[in-house]
Amino acid sequence: MNGGTILVADDDSEIRDVIHVYLRNEGYRVLEANNGRQAVELVKTEPVRLLILDVMMPEMDGIQACLKIREISEIPIIMLSAKQEDIDKIQGLSTGADDYVSKPFSPLELIARVKAQLRRQSRTAKSEADTSILVANDLQIDIARHLVTVKGLEVALTPLEFAILELLVTHPGQVFHADKIYEKVWKEPAGFSENTVMVHIRNLREKVEINPREPRYIKTVWGVGYKIDK
Repeated sequence: MNGGTILVADDDSEIRDVIHVYLRNEGYRVLEANNGRQAVELVKTEPVRLLILDVMMPEMDGIQACLKIREISEIPIIMLSAKQEDIDKIQGLSTGADDYVSKPFSPLELIARVKAQLRRQSRTAKSEADTSILVANDLQIDIARHLVTVKGLEVALTPLEFAILELLVTHPGQVFHADKIYEKVWKEPAGFSENTVMVHIRNLREKVEINPREPRYIKTVWGVGYKIDK
């Protein structure tokens, strides 16, 4: 079991059992929680590399748990939900989740998404060895320290938000369509990715812009995409 520790949080024991078997067969150590509160505590005490988190759970639901976990950890989070509406997907991603899978799902697809998130996590860790510092006006990205500051003040970003910002800053003036951002950051075919990227851009602006409604750094080129000018 050298693939690392993955936490599966779902109040349905049958779903946990199925996911557990598939993950164990791939070489991962698997921990289980049956509510959001247990998930938060396990993230605090165990070396969890990735969390699979159901939305609807007792005591503390997945949305609340995700918000709590994002206060203490940047581990990848894949949210599960039986709800199909787009608003549920956007809400899940707004809490800091990295991916979203609707129930019922294929275990093989879920495993593929787990591996994709862990690969991205590994690439992010590797990029942190780079000592370069990227600057756009008063916004500065320290790749080695995985640190973002705006006018000297540190800004806490999720790994995906950091990757999006790094992409835009390393290509000053270049406009990236949402699909292209998704392909480069998520390392997956775009598909229906526009809402996902839109939510992450919105969250980024809330963190780095003085007035998110009139962004100074992350500009929208209407009908085309997003860019940052140096």
